Amino acid sequence: MPMAKGKDAAGTAGVPRGNAREVLAVFLRLGLTSFGGPIAHLGYFHDEFVVRRRWLDEKTYADLVALCQFLPGPASSQVGIAIGLSRAGYLGSLAAWFGFTLPSAVALVLFAYGVETFGGALGGGWLHGLKVVAVSPSWRRPCSR
Repeated sequence: MPMAKGKDAAGTAGVPRGNAREVLAVFLRLGLTSFGGPIAHLGYFHDEFVVRRRWLDEKTYADLVALCQFLPGPASSQVGIAIGLSRAGYLGSLAAWFGFTLPSAVALVLFAYGVETFGGALGGGWLHGLKVVAVSPSWRRPCSR
């Protein structure tokens, strides 16, 4: 992807490169506070890295999202890893992935242990209800015109 005159690989002029610790801190905060799926995450990333921190410009971010939408897998994870890579190299990409993924992974493990420990005491109805809610979107079919 050709760069605009006077801009670096991240698409911003004059923004100093960061370090993995900085990337980890930002993505950990996002991982703890962001809720929703990949489309919501892309919005959070835009607000944080284009608008607030100016690590990327609009065009670079749009190009990055377009590329990651084309690749298999969750686009938000790929965009996050790419932002970490452009900001702090390979350690930055690992820090971005770890910081954004760790909070939800820990929450899932704690939930699983909680179900194992307290599930019998609470009865099975609430767990069955969660399963129905989780599966129900797959039952709907889009309206055809």
